[in-house]
Amino acid sequence: MTFNTNIEGFSIRSAEENDVPLILWFIKGLADYEKLSYEVVATEDLLQKNLFGEKPTAEVVIGEYNSKPVGFALFFHSFSTFVGKPGIYLEDLFVVPEMRGRGFGKALLQFLARLTVERDCGSLEWAVLDWNEPAIKFYESIGARIMKEWLINRLSGKELTALASQS
Repeated sequence: MTFNTNIEGFSIRSAEENDVPLILWFIKGLADYEKLSYEVVATEDLLQKNLFGEKPTAEVVIGEYNSKPVGFALFFHSFSTFVGKPGIYLEDLFVVPEMRGRGFGKALLQFLARLTVERDCGSLEWAVLDWNEPAIKFYESIGARIMKEWLINRLSGKELTALASQS
């Protein structure tokens, strides 16, 4: 499924199974930009299983400019007990550096906002690294509220395994 935008030559389409190598390439590009390349352990097999397998856990859209992939967004549903509705959580949004400043990132966010409304979700949320001042300013310019009172917590690796194995 392809969605046209109001930017000449730019469209957004749902990712397909044959896009797995491209999705991994975007993930690695984002990790490189965020100086977190050492954290990427995703493989094509893992993405294939978790995005297109028996129980997909996330969705991906690809932004294309003149039929060339230039950005992506990976998202999944969350749930707000306070609102009593699902939400959409944007895990990753990335536009290749040479294509930034053309409105492609905003168009991807507009697409997700429309999808959030169409699916009767209560919110669209995402995180941003505290040092990424250009992204923070961009997000604030479109009306996003930085929720500084909430701190993200994460268990992974040996800490996750240790807690899971406690009786």
